[in-house]
Amino acid sequence: MEVSKQKESQFEILSIAEVSASSSDTSFCKSEPVCARFGSGSGFSKLRFGQESETSADIAFDLRISQLFKLGPAESLCISEASEANKEKAYSRGISIQFKNEEESRAFHCAFEQWKTEVVVQGSPLPNGVVSTSKSKFDDKIEASSAKMYFHYYGQLLHQQNMLQDFVRTGTYYAAVIENRADFLGRVVVDVGAGSGILSLFAAQAGAKHVYAIEASEMAEYAKKLIAGNPSLSERITVIKGKVEEVELPVKADILISEPMGTLLVNERMLESYVIARDRFLVPNGKMFPTVGRIHVAPFSDEYLYMEIANKAIFWQQQGYFGVDLTPLQRSAYEGYFSQPVVDAFDPRLLVAPAISHVINFTSIKEEDLYEIDIPLRFTSSASTRIHGLACWFDVLFNGSTVPRWLTTAPGAPTTHWYQLRCVLSQPLYVMPGQEITGRLRLVSHKAQSYTIYLRLSATVGDVLQTSSGKLDLKEPYYRMSQPQAYSLAQDQQPNQLLQAQFPKDLKLPLIFELQQDSFCNL
Repeated sequence: MEVSKQKESQFEILSIAEVSASSSDTSFCKSEPVCARFGSGSGFSKLRFGQESETSADIAFDLRISQLFKLGPAESLCISEASEANKEKAYSRGISIQFKNEEESRAFHCAFEQWKTEVVVQGSPLPNGVVSTSKSKFDDKIEASSAKMYFHYYGQLLHQQNMLQDFVRTGTYYAAVIENRADFLGRVVVDVGAGSGILSLFAAQAGAKHVYAIEASEMAEYAKKLIAGNPSLSERITVIKGKVEEVELPVKADILISEPMGTLLVNERMLESYVIARDRFLVPNGKMFPTVGRIHVAPFSDEYLYMEIANKAIFWQQQGYFGVDLTPLQRSAYEGYFSQPVVDAFDPRLLVAPAISHVINFTSIKEEDLYEIDIPLRFTSSASTRIHGLACWFDVLFNGSTVPRWLTTAPGAPTTHWYQLRCVLSQPLYVMPGQEITGRLRLVSHKAQSYTIYLRLSATVGDVLQTSSGKLDLKEPYYRMSQPQAYSLAQDQQPNQLLQAQFPKDLKLPLIFELQQDSFCNL
């Protein structure tokens, strides 16, 4: 189990006074500055008031059963709830705390919430932010090596910056939250996989009563710093370091917010954690941002891309590479290049037929339904061309009460860091206008936090049935983002015009191009 550890935190308090349980009279008052220390001991987090060195005369609060209330800009009240043997009292001890200024009061409140959620191995479990010691469902599904790399990757600020600078992504989330303040105002929010904490801060801006930001990577420490640096919001946000499959929360959430989408929507398998968080933390009929996801697929024709991939295996055709015959590995290399899904932004005019969609409703889908996704395919060709594979993209809906918002990664739309994805078949299909194209797209999850893609497309020309199939690994894509970016389809341009323009009739192909067409047809 991964355990969150904090160094002891220390604050200088202007004065404290103990409040009697029966009246507002104080049993003692310390008007001189007092040291308040947060730390761990006996298996749980404690708050002590006293001198700088810990002594038996210190006043100690068990943070598992303590609460902190703000009485004024620089005054607060810390109370300890009654024990099981002392239930006749509302609380067993209370301390009135006077701070030097409002800024120190805010910092103290923030530290109180952080330590209250601190994970401790021994002793009684904390009521807020517990991590289970038993093996979680996440550990059963995911290889330890994959999880380690995954959390290391997202624990780095440079990768968080990459996502934050995707202004389509970040701007859409901000708009979805702020335009739907009614869904957040006064509500308890859970941010699933909080990362830098940006969505938690958005929720707090929208008036959330409290936000629990759950993050399993080391990014949780950065999130704490970022949130603490926004003091007007930090008092309503608690960062909990741990997996959603393991942590415990003191209350149910009215709304979940998360960015669980990977390439092709499902890569990294975080959607499953999002659904688990729904089942564990969300109140009945609570809201989820995002609410629905859709995977869109359509056949495409791209002769340039096809030959680019095929030509990569030319290297292995050499029979005299420093006296070594490389051809025994030629077919394996060829199949390996076509097993990589291509991630890039492509021109929507490359599509051969209108897309079909597969809908995933995050509010109702079962986690197990995400282990394998089966999408039947049926299209009608709009052009006479060669089909080189299946293009895929996704969108998600934030179904707010006031303004529903879509975030799309479609070709021709403003480019996001997800781009689009294309599964290229090693054997293209020939089709005519109006011809039916059928097949199946099957996504099977694996323990490396991704999916194996099984694609089959078929088309009949005359009496000849053509079928092409491929097996691709979503975990190992070919990132092709250096290619020209997508741009919108002109209103007066038909989808198949670019297909016809790829190879003009009078174009003389280079000799290497002609040779490779013949070579790879015989592989």
